[in-house]
Amino acid sequence: MYSVIMKSHRLHKLVWTSRPLMQAAEACVEAGLKGTGLTVRMRAVLEILHTYGDLSVPEIAAKLEINRQYVQLMVNETLATGVTEQRPNPRHKRSPILMLTDEGRRLIEDIIARELALMEEIGADFDSEEISIAMKVVLALTERLKERAGENG
Repeated sequence: MYSVIMKSHRLHKLVWTSRPLMQAAEACVEAGLKGTGLTVRMRAVLEILHTYGDLSVPEIAAKLEINRQYVQLMVNETLATGVTEQRPNPRHKRSPILMLTDEGRRLIEDIIARELALMEEIGADFDSEEISIAMKVVLALTERLKERAGENG
């Protein structure tokens, strides 16, 4: 019984440790964006487009798992700075397709390369198996908590 209680406490701590982890990650990302003209929000849009290709605002919102209206504000910032552009969407007249400009692609590729170099540096003492186990646990917890929230929401 003691091991079950300890496991529960450790899982609880893991979940609540994710907030300081994400705050530290966001601060690090923000520091890495200095001089690029991008905000963390804009970087998120660029990364989604870089990863998945050209998308509409609702599709970006689904990938980021956040409100479409908020994503529209993020997208407007990227359009205003010229790192993305729009084209008509043949599937939906009122929801244009967003794409990276050459400058946007160059910026996000440079940013991702710098972030990967940072991960190499700060994760040098973690082996691949530890990282795989951590990913497995975090992804499973995320999915189970989302399912539970859906049941109760």
